[in-house]
Amino acid sequence: MNQIIDTIVNSLQELLASTIKIIPAIITALVIIMLTRYAAQFTRGIAEKVGKKALQSKSLQLLLSKTAHLTTWIIGVALACVVAFPGLRLGDIIATLGLSSVAIGFAFQDIFKNFLSGILILIQRPFRIDDQIVVGDYEGTVERIDIRTTEIRTYDGERILMPNSEVFTSAVRVRTAFNQRRTDLAVGVDYNTSLPEAKHILQKTIEKVEGVWPHKAPEIDLVGFGDSSIDFIVRYWTSPRQPQVRQVQTRAIMAIKAALDAANISIPYPIYTLYYYNQDKYKDYLPVNNRDNHTENHQGKNEKNNYYTSSIN
Repeated sequence: MNQIIDTIVNSLQELLASTIKIIPAIITALVIIMLTRYAAQFTRGIAEKVGKKALQSKSLQLLLSKTAHLTTWIIGVALACVVAFPGLRLGDIIATLGLSSVAIGFAFQDIFKNFLSGILILIQRPFRIDDQIVVGDYEGTVERIDIRTTEIRTYDGERILMPNSEVFTSAVRVRTAFNQRRTDLAVGVDYNTSLPEAKHILQKTIEKVEGVWPHKAPEIDLVGFGDSSIDFIVRYWTSPRQPQVRQVQTRAIMAIKAALDAANISIPYPIYTLYYYNQDKYKDYLPVNNRDNHTENHQGKNEKNNYYTSSIN
């Protein structure tokens, strides 16, 4: 019995001695953690100052400050673990982090893919905040670019959150990339119209429309012979933003209609020609043996087999 008690006492003494030996290391590790907190704040402040001077994108500035803050914490925690547990080597920690990163990478590959795509978008800047873009089936104004999603406000007032990986790998049409944007407006005139006169009227009319860019002259092109009209294309330049494009197009259509009416130039409606005939004249729907009988039964009858045409305007 006394031997068991002695064994327990010796074990407790060894445990206490080990704890006493490790207390300084634990205290040192806690001090490192406390210092890491201030170091992380310091590095984040430096990163914010550098980001404001070197980077124009606010999202990229925020990413830089967060990365600096997180990196400082990782280094501080790793040093604290090495100090608190002397048997733990820094190489073991790095190897463990490497294996963990591979496992985490497979588990969260979509998140990391969007994260990396967001970083590339912020660095390359194919479009900016307030640009109007078209990506796939969505079109609208870019309101925000995060490290995971790109936020678009459609013209209907809806919010679209698109994954950065989809935006990065898709064809993006940036409608506001330049200061001007061209609109092609189709106009058809009657075949009896004098084409030089019509072209002159269209040219003078579109030049006077409010909102048409004055530094690039509009172009009037003849593009072909339509079913019921000779077709023009009126090409003019406006501000690239969608509201201005729609407003100028409305004014252009109204002005062109008024100018053509004043010159007695008609914009024709589509014309269709319908043919009416007596179905009894054709026997393709009857069996071959019954066609002769069908013809004999209808001899002597006064049938009107003439064609009638009617035009619908």
